[in-house]
Amino acid sequence: MDAANALQGNGADQATGLSERDRDILEFERHWWKYAGAKEQAVREKFHMSSTRYYQVLNALIDSQAALEADPLLVRRLRRLRQQRQRQRSARRLGFEI
Repeated sequence: MDAANALQGNGADQATGLSERDRDILEFERHWWKYAGAKEQAVREKFHMSSTRYYQVLNALIDSQAALEADPLLVRRLRRLRQQRQRQRSARRLGFEI
């Protein structure tokens, strides 16, 4: 069981290795801009979790091989965006501009 499912105890689908919640999160990330209002509010309404917890689950999920196999384009894009943000934070701490 991957880290995204460990706390919830969600069973994984045998075909994809992803739980229903994991598939819902990937689907949400693919289309979140269609929801009215702020993303954080949509996360709270749809998944009944704080935005902090949502991003913890999402980060664990995009690190999983099952998510990469299920939706490689989305997962690679999310990984790339995460890496960009990490580089920008590191550069700010060191006094660089990227």
